[in-house]
Amino acid sequence: MTIPASIEIEIVRLDAELALPRRARDDDAGIDLVARERVVLTAGGGRGVVPTGVAIAIPPGYGGFLLPRSGLALRHGVTLVNAPGLVDAGYRDEIKVALFNTDPVADYVIERGDRIAQLVVLPVPKISWNEVAALDGDNRGGGFGHTGR
Repeated sequence: MTIPASIEIEIVRLDAELALPRRARDDDAGIDLVARERVVLTAGGGRGVVPTGVAIAIPPGYGGFLLPRSGLALRHGVTLVNAPGLVDAGYRDEIKVALFNTDPVADYVIERGDRIAQLVVLPVPKISWNEVAALDGDNRGGGFGHTGR
């Protein structure tokens, strides 16, 4: 599979006052998404679904992956509930981000226009299953840190 240097993605701006998603720097992989409305994430596990004000048409053969913003995670304990979130090629509704406040004490207020997540669009090949009786290679067993610290 050859990965093109760029692809064009159709976008509908659902809120004319918000800027289109963009990269902070030209070479960044992630495209910043912003909040369409104010949401309060309460301390100790508060969650909220934050609309972004855009709907996109990801082409077949690609997926959109929603990722946390590292600064929000480090400074405020705010991350995505379902990281990474997935935007399938067939999805056409507004992109919404499920956020989660891990800070045990402080509420976190998301204001309209705040950068809340990153979108990374990646190729996703179609697969077909080849059922076999056993798999080649060694069974590393265990998973979840099984090979050590």
